[in-house]
Amino acid sequence: MDRPCNTDKLQVERKIDQLLAIASSLYEVPFKRPAVTWRKSGKNAGTANLTHNRINLNPVLFCHNREAFFTDVIAHELSHLLVFQLFGRVQPHGWQWQKMMEEVFQRPANTTHNFDLAPLKLKSFYYRCDCGPVELSVRRHNKVIRGQQRYFCRRCKQTLIATAEQQAASL
Repeated sequence: MDRPCNTDKLQVERKIDQLLAIASSLYEVPFKRPAVTWRKSGKNAGTANLTHNRINLNPVLFCHNREAFFTDVIAHELSHLLVFQLFGRVQPHGWQWQKMMEEVFQRPANTTHNFDLAPLKLKSFYYRCDCGPVELSVRRHNKVIRGQQRYFCRRCKQTLIATAEQQAASL
């Protein structure tokens, strides 16, 4: 099941209303209610579109991590939108966002999730360095192939090199 059912969507809307009420009460500001969309967006659990006041939730990750979405992901994305409404463009996970997460929504200000990504069935490409194999997403692999980007190992700082199989497949 990749699409949330109507009851899930209604529960998400209720959670947003609940969080908006908390923030509006504390800041004494009537925040604009965001639209919610459901589309896969790579490995992201959710994204916030600041200019359109919209939250996008990944339906596959939602179905496999419902509780975490209700406790953290929705608050995370809504915090981005509310901070934008209050302060304009600021650092995405800066002190304003952290304060919104921790003090207003009483949630840890985690910037990433650790969900199992296997249900997404994402294609990855293997590169290597002295540390061993490293996976790159299709988007990053295509940037390497087009000569637009080089990627480096986070541990040894070497440039990642496509494995022999990847190089042969790209010809």
